[in-house]
Amino acid sequence: MKIPPGHFGLPGLALNVLHCNEMTNRRIVLASRPAGEPVEGNFRLETEELAPPADGELLLKTKYLSLDPYMRGRMSDGPSYAAPVEVDAPMTGGSVCEVLESRATEFAAGDMVQAFTGWQEYSVVSPKGLRKLDAALFSAIGAPVSTALGILGMPGMTAYTGLLNIGQPKPGETVVVAAASGAVGSAVGQIAKIKGCRAVGIAGGAAKCSYVVKELGFDACVDHHSPTLPADLKAACPGGIDVYFENVGGKVFEAVLPLMNEFARVPVCGLISQYNMVELPEGRDRTSLVMRGILTKRITFRGFIVSDYATQAGECFREMSGWLREGRLKYREDVVDGLENAPGAFIGLLEGRNFGKLLIRFQGLSGA
Repeated sequence: MKIPPGHFGLPGLALNVLHCNEMTNRRIVLASRPAGEPVEGNFRLETEELAPPADGELLLKTKYLSLDPYMRGRMSDGPSYAAPVEVDAPMTGGSVCEVLESRATEFAAGDMVQAFTGWQEYSVVSPKGLRKLDAALFSAIGAPVSTALGILGMPGMTAYTGLLNIGQPKPGETVVVAAASGAVGSAVGQIAKIKGCRAVGIAGGAAKCSYVVKELGFDACVDHHSPTLPADLKAACPGGIDVYFENVGGKVFEAVLPLMNEFARVPVCGLISQYNMVELPEGRDRTSLVMRGILTKRITFRGFIVSDYATQAGECFREMSGWLREGRLKYREDVVDGLENAPGAFIGLLEGRNFGKLLIRFQGLSGA
C-alpha cells in the first residue's frame, strides 16, 4: 500500500522522528469515536514527554506496528471481549520494538521484543508480557523479525488454533476461508492443505485471487466482488463445504451457508463487513434461515479469541516456523512507512485495500 508523504495532514505538528535522548514521544490517540466508518478526524497525532524508565522498567522504541481489524472494535465503547480505547488515549496495537534502555534484569539494551505498546514511537513499560525475539532464530527460519506480528505471531496463531481446535479439518474435506489473501486467511488455507484438505479462498479482486491460488497453493479462489458469487462458490466447492473459517460475514456468509455439509464446523474469527455498521442491514431477517441450517445440518458455530488458546503458543510457533522453513507456508507483508500514515492505512485495511499483513514501519533502529 502506497500512501504519499504527509497524507495524514495535521498542521503545526512536526512529523520528523525525534531522538530518543530527548525523551519526546510521538503517538496517535483516539480523538473521537467513529459513527460508522472511521475517518482521519477520529485520530490525533501528538507529542508528549516521557519520564526515564524506573527500576524494573524498559524504554522501548517501536520498529514495526501491527494494524489489525480488531482495532475497529476497540474504537467503540460497546460491550466486547476487551475494554475499549479511551478517548485521548493511544490507539492499541501489537509491536516489535528495540530495547533502548533496560532497568530490568530480564532484558538488555539492544534486545528485540514483541510488545503491546500501541500507536507510538517510544514507550516505557514493565517486562511483564514482553516476548524476547531471537533474531538469529528468525534468520535461521528465513523470516524477518516483523513476522512476529504476522505469520509467526498473533495472526498465524489465530489461523492455527481456530482451524485446528474448532474447524478440526480431516483429509479430503473442503475448507473455505474468507479474506483469503489476508494475514489470517492466507495461513488458514495453507494449513488446511498441509492437513490434506481441499482449500478454497474468497478474496477481493482478480489479483488477490490469483495470488491465493498461484502463490499460496489454494485449490481455488472466488472473487467476492463478483455478481455471481454464490454460483462461483458452488462451482469451486462441488462436494460442499465441511469447514468455513469466518472472517467477513455479510454476503460472503450468505453464499457459504447453503453449501455447508452436514456436521460442518464454523470457527468465527471476525466479521469485518459489519464492524462499521450503526444499524441492522436492510432486507429480510435471515436469522430463522441460519438457525434452520444449523438445526437440519447439525452445523457447529463457535466464536473464539486467540487468547483462548494461549497455552498452545509454543506448539504453534514450532509447527508454523517448521512449515515456513520447509517452504510449506508463505506470507506477504504490506508495509507502510511512518507513524503519521497509520490512520490512512488502517482505514484502507477496513476497506480491503491492503494486500497481506499490514505493518507500519518506523525508522532509525539498530536492531534486526
